Amino acid sequence: MAKIRSTYRCAECGAEGPQWTGRCAGCGAWNTIVEERLAPATPANAALVGPSRVVPIADVESEGWAPRPVGIGELDRVLGGGLVAGSVTLLGGEPGIGKSTLLLQALAALAKQGITCLLACAEESAQQVRMRAARLGALYPKLWLVAETDLSAILAHAADVQPDVLVVDSIQTVFDPELASAPGSVAQVRECAHRLVRAAKDGGRATVIVGHVTKDGALAGPRVLEHVVDTVLSFEGERHHALRLLRAVKHRFGPTSELGLFEMTDDGLAGVPDPGRLFLSDRQAHAPGSAVVPTLEGHRPLTIELQALVSKSPLSMPRRSAQGLDAGRLAMICAVLEERAKVLTSGADVYALAVGGVRIAEPGADLALALALASSVVDRPLPADLVACGEIGLCGELRQVGQTGRRLAEAARLGFRRAIVPASAPQPPPGFEVVRASTLLEALTMAGLPVGDKPVGFSRAVSA
Repeated sequence: MAKIRSTYRCAECGAEGPQWTGRCAGCGAWNTIVEERLAPATPANAALVGPSRVVPIADVESEGWAPRPVGIGELDRVLGGGLVAGSVTLLGGEPGIGKSTLLLQALAALAKQGITCLLACAEESAQQVRMRAARLGALYPKLWLVAETDLSAILAHAADVQPDVLVVDSIQTVFDPELASAPGSVAQVRECAHRLVRAAKDGGRATVIVGHVTKDGALAGPRVLEHVVDTVLSFEGERHHALRLLRAVKHRFGPTSELGLFEMTDDGLAGVPDPGRLFLSDRQAHAPGSAVVPTLEGHRPLTIELQALVSKSPLSMPRRSAQGLDAGRLAMICAVLEERAKVLTSGADVYALAVGGVRIAEPGADLALALALASSVVDRPLPADLVACGEIGLCGELRQVGQTGRRLAEAARLGFRRAIVPASAPQPPPGFEVVRASTLLEALTMAGLPVGDKPVGFSRAVSA
């Protein structure tokens, strides 16, 4: 009988060691080392691929690998057209964000087309899933369901049903009975993922795996989990907002720049075909500290409202709070405003917000954020029909951003008529007026904000 050996592995990063230690040498996390008993290799968990042969690349069969549309527009957009046969997709997101609801709706849309689907729920009972399916209108004969945590049993059911699409919810709760470690451990997650990938490739079955996330928002489990799958999707959103965002972090069959937008309703997740109107629906156009920026998420233009509030601070170190924006970018813009435009914020608490629960990471929002900050400092609103986009340099210069024409065309569609852009920006759409500025100070002046002649705002008192 083969001997079962033990190893010690970090539950956070998967680093392996010969003995237990209080701190992981790989990631530095404390009290994350756990003992795992490893069974000897068996045919079930041996090689990932079978016998292979060398062929010219032009002779490789490509039929059957075209994406199959799911039937949910926003999901198909992110997937580059749909699910690919034999592919493995990992969907991650915070608890309660709607991962199971999204996948159940996707399976229902596929089953409605006559495609056989199997949902293996390892976290909920069959009755719970059936009640949700009834609420979502997802009761179709081609949609099969099994409540099972044993991976071998799940694969056996898949062999009987022969589904075109298999969903496992979730990878942290299923287990391989041939391994001695507990479900959710690094060894279990790694080996279960390898078996699911092998079964998907061998059977040409599209497989979707649900994954948990850590408190930092990263996918839980070993890093190999993300490497072994074909696609990694991230489902994001604020628990207190109805908006949900779907992004592709990794995608071997298409781009990773697309964004899918959903709204959580009583009837499940509904696609948002016109997000610009949703983000601006409750905007107070004549309030100081509000500016609108046309951004791009992949190939999709979004028009977002940025809000800023600058108020005198009683603290020796004033607050800097950014929600939906990069905190480092906010600090840099505050410094450029103070040094290049005499808009003082060093003695004030500064709060910045991207409205609607969306997150903006691109530098094209710099100019709109600077206008919102200056508008709050001088307590004067910006024109209601004005948008702004451009990157700000440390010298106070304005730099153009990519696809300015598409951004302004989206702003024009939503009723905006003017834009402040860098001097080097391309021509705007017909009927749209642009104001070109070379520096941040010029942009503030053209926006009608009284800055530049003398310092305005809140400076920090310096003790002698």
